[in-house]
Amino acid sequence: MRHKAQILDKEGIRRALTRIAHEIIERNKGTDGLALIGIRRRGVPLAERLAAKIREIEGSTVPVGTLDITLYRDDLTTLAQQPLVHRTEVPFAVSDKKIVLVDDVIYTGRTIRAALDAIMDLGRPRVIQLAVLVDRGHRELPIRADYVGKNVPTSRREVVAVRLQETDGEERVLILEND
Repeated sequence: MRHKAQILDKEGIRRALTRIAHEIIERNKGTDGLALIGIRRRGVPLAERLAAKIREIEGSTVPVGTLDITLYRDDLTTLAQQPLVHRTEVPFAVSDKKIVLVDDVIYTGRTIRAALDAIMDLGRPRVIQLAVLVDRGHRELPIRADYVGKNVPTSRREVVAVRLQETDGEERVLILEND
């Protein structure tokens, strides 16, 4: 893989998350009944950062959960003989809540479809919204994000690589290309 471009740096990521936090508060008319659920792996630190921004802006704490969608994927049989399953940790009831599902990149929509199935197994939220740092297009399912940090048109042979301090020890979003 060859480094093609950097589309967000540390400050760009911070600004995008600040804007998304404001949009979440505005659309939901505050934080009453609001909860964030990050899709494991990079959606989790993004959800935690959004919750911190919301607390900074509104002065109220929004609960954050962690969702592992491994067993809900439609490509499970192609992943590995024994896929690595992590824990889903949602320390609140999702029923009748306004859930904001958080992920780093939306591409085909299949990850989000799996996440929706996983959330519905936990209860019946009032509404589920989607926040992503990057929307790269190429949807295969009729799914769209409600909150987007950056829209980045890509080709199918490109990869959008989100690097976060919590998971990767660095802070940036890159476009990589297969040689």
